Amino acid sequence: MGPALLVLVSYVFGGAFLANAVPHLVSGALGRPFQTPFAKPSGRGLSSSTVNVAWGAFNLAAAYLLVCHVGAFDLRDPGDAAALGAGLLAMNLHHARHFGRLHGGAAPQAMRETAKD
Repeated sequence: MGPALLVLVSYVFGGAFLANAVPHLVSGALGRPFQTPFAKPSGRGLSSSTVNVAWGAFNLAAAYLLVCHVGAFDLRDPGDAAALGAGLLAMNLHHARHFGRLHGGAAPQAMRETAKD
């Protein structure tokens, strides 16, 4: 792998960390428990809002380091933006499937039918 490709891979992972920071920071800021790797069972059980803020901050810092300190990220560069966007999209699709199973988002039709009752 050449240096340019390694930089783009860093941006993909930076996008994934950035996407992962959002639900943890938001849940924590709202004072709500949410899944983290530190819960029992890992990734399924709930962690406190404080743990979520800390985990979100870690993910935000990792995204910052991978995007802003590897290469020379330029949002106006289509390759850089696409790499970051690919990481964001991949992680958010993973979140939608994983957390959807835990919170009912994987079956929106069933949720609408339950809401009618």
